[in-house]
Amino acid sequence: MKILKEIFWPLVAVVAAFIVGGIVILMLGDNPIEAYRLLLSSSFGSPRDVGWMLHYATPLIFTGLAVAVALRCGLLNIGAEGQLYVAAFAAAWVGIKFGGTIVTVGTDHQNWSWASLPAILLVPMCIAAAIIAGAVWGGIPGVLKAKFGSHEVINTIMLNFIGIALVSYFTQYYYKIPGDPILQTAPIGENATIPQLSSFIPGLPADVPLNVAFLLAILACIAVYIFLWKTKWGYELRAVGQNSSAAEYGGISPKKQIILAMTISGALAGMVGIGEVLGTRHNFYNGFSAEWGFLGIAVALLGRNHPLGVFVAAIFFGVLLRGEIFVDAFTSKVSKDLGWVLQAIIILFVACLQKYSRK
Repeated sequence: MKILKEIFWPLVAVVAAFIVGGIVILMLGDNPIEAYRLLLSSSFGSPRDVGWMLHYATPLIFTGLAVAVALRCGLLNIGAEGQLYVAAFAAAWVGIKFGGTIVTVGTDHQNWSWASLPAILLVPMCIAAAIIAGAVWGGIPGVLKAKFGSHEVINTIMLNFIGIALVSYFTQYYYKIPGDPILQTAPIGENATIPQLSSFIPGLPADVPLNVAFLLAILACIAVYIFLWKTKWGYELRAVGQNSSAAEYGGISPKKQIILAMTISGALAGMVGIGEVLGTRHNFYNGFSAEWGFLGIAVALLGRNHPLGVFVAAIFFGVLLRGEIFVDAFTSKVSKDLGWVLQAIIILFVACLQKYSRK
């Protein structure tokens, strides 16, 4: 019964958003049934479609979990975007410096690496670099909140600007191949890459970029659930989120929990860099994120700040992101902005229905 209560209002929000979206499509003079058919068939019509949809959903699982953990402690982490940028750059830096990267500049071959490590060492190092960098960048606003009382929203927004600007600077002046018109680093070493799931799943086309990061996202959901509901630390974190004064009276330190929550939140956001740098692009590209850090807020809200809900909500948003491309291409008057409209309407309904969901 409790599970049904948890999912009822998010489902109401989704259905209401699709009804409103259908009315808008009718007003534009197009067929809402055909638009929604395209939206769904482009994500579930074939193994290729499913693979692409899960690829879009993977970073949203990480950022949704990041925001959810912070919200469970009564904090709003708007800094996931900056955290995933810093983490992605850190993963790329390790992949370049320890991956045996050789860069060709004109006729000159330059070794940009300090060492060439085997994959069994290099891949875990890159993953650890992404997680640690994200955790540090997330932990900073946590420390500022706990020690000085400055609001985490202001802290995380400012650190978004600082983080993205810093990695852009280092990419431009230190790790971009001279003459490359694109703001991106040199490629990581071959031993730093993670495999595509098409190597293991029969029928999944090789050109689908879905990689091992999706499996890490599933493991992250399980780990977050165990942490929040099966450990002492998770209980204390949730207790602070429910009532920090009562938690402190019971012997729990709100300051420690704030720092812990923001650090874990940053680490989860940083895991986005694993899939993008090690699995998809094989370098750091400035501008690689499609606002995933901010979309994570919507995913967490729709998923009710629960790991299972976040996973399902990320899949749903993956359907919207994949489907909006086909809606734009195969309808006469509906653009890909339909996906953004539906996302916005869903969040508005979720926010409006919050008071009913608490009853």
